[in-house]
Amino acid sequence: MVIWITGISGAGKTTIAKALTSKYKKYLPNLINVDGDAIRELFGKDLDYSERSRVLQIQRIQKICFFLSKQELIVIASALYASPDLLKWNRENFTDYFEVYLKASVDLVKKRDPKNLYKKYDAGIERNIVGLDIPWHEPKESNIEINMQEELTIDMIVKKISNKIKIFQNISLESNEN
Repeated sequence: MVIWITGISGAGKTTIAKALTSKYKKYLPNLINVDGDAIRELFGKDLDYSERSRVLQIQRIQKICFFLSKQELIVIASALYASPDLLKWNRENFTDYFEVYLKASVDLVKKRDPKNLYKKYDAGIERNIVGLDIPWHEPKESNIEINMQEELTIDMIVKKISNKIKIFQNISLESNEN
């Protein structure tokens, strides 16, 4: 299974993926997290942040997820760039696929700005920011869309996602019985 979490930078992809992994890893030892930033590091930061490089980055993540899921691992991927073609590829190639869209406005992520990307963009230092000078293609067929504008805790978001994914529902039931 591949659980694909997407949204613009600062929406909370890495945070939610880590929270899901942390909550369920003890019950599902074959659960792993593939984070876009970690994959970029793994490959020596050989790609820039242009739209073309972002597509290549997502294709790398897709290949890694495909490889791991074929080994019966449960993969939680957190990946920024989304285009209809890339998300369509996921649906066509991952046997068991669940897409999570963390919907956040640019205003919200500018307030959060954990990597200072938006500050650097406003100062003219940084370019190639998805949602600003690179188009953000909002996912249209996500299995769940979480409105990040709402005042939700990480636990509330994890619960919303968990309630929609069968393997997590089964664990919740089993853990409540013990």
